[in-house]
This record gives sequence, structure tokens and C-alpha cells, in this order.
Amino acid sequence: MSSIAAKRFFEELVGLLQKPVIVVTTSGKRYTGSLTGFDHQSMNVSLSDARDEGGKVIPKMFLNGNIIGQILATEKPFDLKGLAERLERVFPKLVRLHDDIGVIVVMDKIRVSQEGILEGSGPAAERVKKIYDIFVKGK
Repeated sequence: MSSIAAKRFFEELVGLLQKPVIVVTTSGKRYTGSLTGFDHQSMNVSLSDARDEGGKVIPKMFLNGNIIGQILATEKPFDLKGLAERLERVFPKLVRLHDDIGVIVVMDKIRVSQEGILEGSGPAAERVKKIYDIFVKGK
């Protein structure tokens, strides 16, 4: 796998951290839970509040990468790039997307993530919040 493709693959996995997933093993067993960690070399994963097919709750589960057949996201990921593009229309050349950490910086002082405004105040921050709210409502 090329280094760019490998980097993108692991960025996708990082995007699933703390999100609900379904892990299907090579033997067909399914576990649902929140992805709390993974090892990029072995593909071992950890889940919290996992459930097996019978509904049994497992507070913390670690799965060996050798037995994992699939990892499925159960919710659509937040479109941070789309939000950055929307903000760029209002704040041309003043928007920087830091996809690796899940943050958009507007005017070097307003920080936005999928949760909303993280840092910043004043009229520009209020405008960013309004754009964020409309973007989230439209999704």
C-alpha cells in the first residue's frame, strides 16, 4: 500500500474513534460497540460497551486483528471538508482545514469541529456558528 493510501486508510479509522461500529470476525461473529482504540500494525481493536449477537454486554473488548473480517461504521461521518468549503465561501482565503485533528480554523482565531465552535468569540464567531448550525441542520 502506498504511503498516501496507508495514511488515508488510518485517517479513516481515526475518524471512527469514539463512534459506534460493528466488527465482524472471520468466523462471522458480530460485535457492536464504540471503537476506543486500534493498533495500526496488527489491526487489533478495542471496543467499549460492546454487545455480542445474543445481546450480552461486554464493558471492554479487545479483538485480535487476525480475526477481524470487517469494521462497519453505523453512522455517517461528519463532513468536515464540506463545512470548510461552506465557510470558505463566506470567509475566502481565511479558512484552514486540519482534517488530521478534526478542526477548521477560521481567521486564525476561530476553531470549529464537528461538535461546534471550540474557540473564538465576537461577530465573526457568531457568523461561523450560524453557518455551522445551518450546515448541520441540512445534513
